[in-house]
Amino acid sequence: MSYFADALTAAFALIISFDAELYAIVYNSVSISLIAALLAGLLAIPAGIAMALNDFHGKQFIQHILNTLMSMPTVLIGLLLYGLLSRQGPLGHLELLYTPSAIILAETILIFPIMMNLAIAAVTAADPRLVPTLVSLGAKSTTLAFHVAKQTRFIMISAIITGFGRAIGEVGAAMMVGGNIEGYTRTMTTAIALETSKGEFESGLALGLLLLLIAFIVNFLLSWMQRGQQ
Repeated sequence: MSYFADALTAAFALIISFDAELYAIVYNSVSISLIAALLAGLLAIPAGIAMALNDFHGKQFIQHILNTLMSMPTVLIGLLLYGLLSRQGPLGHLELLYTPSAIILAETILIFPIMMNLAIAAVTAADPRLVPTLVSLGAKSTTLAFHVAKQTRFIMISAIITGFGRAIGEVGAAMMVGGNIEGYTRTMTTAIALETSKGEFESGLALGLLLLLIAFIVNFLLSWMQRGQQ
């Protein structure tokens, strides 16, 4: 018990001392996950709105694929990307392996189906009079999608926040395609795994507490957004 208490005290000391190495990892992790969330949002939200507003052959099949991708293990995403981005892979000439861009790509793929499903659910759960009213007013495809997005904007923003929260807690793919390089591709989760394996429990615990704080902030924002819709 005293070991854990001592480690917790040391972890808090690292946090409140604003340890430069510790907060460099936090900054790296937050920036990578934020870029991934914004990129995924730019792709997933329009795709989700388009899918929800249109009926077409194979729509149910695509929905099944999205649901499957939501439960895909992150290490599998990392494995596939490693094969694509490695020097012998088809995208090896891009030299993205073991770079922040590779982690951003992995996290974008990871959260894309989550955000797209949330966008679909938002449009489906919207006022059933919304789309017929917009159509009766002459709204066409792009204009219709824009107004639907505007009316469901709180849920769409919530989808981006949810994606960010999922991305920042990712470890498997980030470790495989990022390489956990100090000062370059090391994120909070990969650093926690490394520090714990090295016996540096205090550093790992400090990062874990900061990750927990970020998760709290993300959930607080989600709750605040949901209250704003009511």
